[in-house]
Order: sequence, then C-alpha cells, then structure tokens
Amino acid sequence: MDLRCLFNLIAPFAVKLTILATWVAGHAKPGCQSKCGKLSIPYPFGTGNGCNISSNFFITCNTTFNPPKAFLTTGDLEVLYISLDGYLRIQTAAAYDCYNSSGRSSHQFRGIGLAKFPISHTKNMFTAIGCDTFAYVRGSLGHTYSTGCLTFCYNTTDGINGSCSGIGCCQTVIPKGVRGYTVSLSSSYHHSYVLDFNPCSYGFVVEDGAYNFSVSHLADNSFSNKTFPVILDWTIGNQTCKEAKMHPLNYACKENSACIDAENGPGYLCKCVDGFQGNPHLLYGCQDINECDKLKHCSGKCHNTPGSYYCSCPEGFEGDGWKNGTGCRPKVVTQSQSFPVLVVALG
Repeated sequence: MDLRCLFNLIAPFAVKLTILATWVAGHAKPGCQSKCGKLSIPYPFGTGNGCNISSNFFITCNTTFNPPKAFLTTGDLEVLYISLDGYLRIQTAAAYDCYNSSGRSSHQFRGIGLAKFPISHTKNMFTAIGCDTFAYVRGSLGHTYSTGCLTFCYNTTDGINGSCSGIGCCQTVIPKGVRGYTVSLSSSYHHSYVLDFNPCSYGFVVEDGAYNFSVSHLADNSFSNKTFPVILDWTIGNQTCKEAKMHPLNYACKENSACIDAENGPGYLCKCVDGFQGNPHLLYGCQDINECDKLKHCSGKCHNTPGSYYCSCPEGFEGDGWKNGTGCRPKVVTQSQSFPVLVVALG
C-alpha cells in the first residue's frame, strides 16, 4: 500500500479523534477557546473568529479579572454557566429603594434587554423584599406587560425564614416570552413605620430555588450589592425544525442528533439521540454511550452497539441475559443429551 492510500485511510480517523478530544475538553468548536476562567464554552457559543454560530452567541472573555470572567456578547451580563440543553445562567444585581428619616436616601432600578435570549418563565421567580414594599417588573411581549407583588410587615417577628409568602418577602412568576425587563420599586409610607429594622425595599429576578429568604435581610444594608443568578433560554435561529431542515447547509443539528422546536420563543434546539451524548452541533459531536459500562442491566454478557446494547448468556446457560428479564440459568441437560451413544446402542 502506498503512502497516499494509507493517508486516505487514516485522515478521517485522525480528524474524528481530534474532534473527539475537543468534545471531551468542553464541547468547543475544534481550534477554539474552550474555557474562560471557570466557564466551559460549548459551541454554538464561542469567542469569535468563527468559533460561535452567530453574533448573538459571542462570548467576551475578560482577562483583566483573576480568574477571567465571561460576558454575553459585548455587554456587561456575566455568564456563569452554559448548558447544551438550551439555557444559560447569568448574574444580575437587585434593584433597591432606601429611606431615612428625611425621606428617600438612595434608589437604583435594574433591568436587562436581550434581542435573542428570552427570560426562562419556568426556571425564574420575580422576588421582592421589604416591609413597606411594592415591587413590579415591566417588559414587552409585543405589548407592554407588568406584574409584581406587595409585601408589608410591622416587626421582624412577622417574617418567617425560608418563606416568601408575602410577609417581608414575596414571589411571582415571569411571563412566557419575555426578552427584557425593568424592575421598579415604590413604598406607601416611605418605610417610616419600619425604618429601625427595614430601611430599604429590594426587587430582583432570580433562578427558582437560588434565593432563600432570611429575616435578617430586611435590615441588611449591603443587600443592594448582592448579585443573583438568572436563567435565560436560547435556541438556534428563528425557524422551526421543519423549516430548518429545508436548508441543510445552515441546519445546526449534526449526525446522531434530533431537532426539537423551542417552547419559549422561535427557533429550535439540537439534542443527541438516545444512546449518544455530547455536542449535537459539532461534526462527530454526539458520541456513542457504552451502556455496558454505565447501566449494568445485564445479568449475563453485555454487548455494546452504536446507540444501543443487548444482553446474552454465556455458553452452557440459557435465558435472555437481562436482570429484569429471565436472566441466565444453567441449561438442564437431559439423560438422552448426556448419553447419546448409549441411547443409539439400546435402540
């Protein structure tokens, strides 16, 4: 065999190994930065130069921090985590409205605006803290929406640690399809009846379960400096799966993957089919799972196959080899099978 033929045989395998090594390192596009500080950056996200699928998925890695911090596009929204299941975790600050005996002393309303990424309506809660507080979140769904909650209390014994039921702390859901919001606060009595233990109101969107209310937060003057995780949904493009498949050159789902229409806004998601795992947006990104090493469902011998596996029994045993099936049991040997020569002779 000449060298050219040998290269033609080896090259595809070498490419696949290179891509597999990248997949193991963090699902980044081959040749691209896979991490920024502690954050893994999976494709379709990336740090530029063809490493991200579009400008909306650009990650700015700011190395002036130690360790470096990642930010969404060119804005100031810090990215904490990116999931290939169609969501990412960012970090935002709380809005606050504070008073002293002379009236309002300081306030800061908060908000974010995103062209591509809707706020998850299933993974976030709008939260308000205070004892003389009306907090509301406003945004656009093609039309203006507004929702919020009201919370009152007259002493610290009214509040309950861990409870956001409306006394000192309240929560409400975020509407579906919201791509931006502004948090505003107001006070009916300027906190005049509760200044000694609650001079400020706070409002923020937060990942469901990430915030645990404490009565001590009512008097915490540093609470305005705290940040909270928020979950954003992401999808590929603005087409449905059916529409996207009509344009194979731009279709983002690679081999051994399936397309799923988005639930929160337009676009679609890619997911490795059962029996495979990895990054469905990369060539060779969905790798076969060795179920024999992970699932342990066989009582007999396990055989891994691409995307699946099966069980069998060793020689001398019978059954289907499955733990939840007939399993494997020694074959029952009859007398005629044990002594075939004797049976013939007697005949």
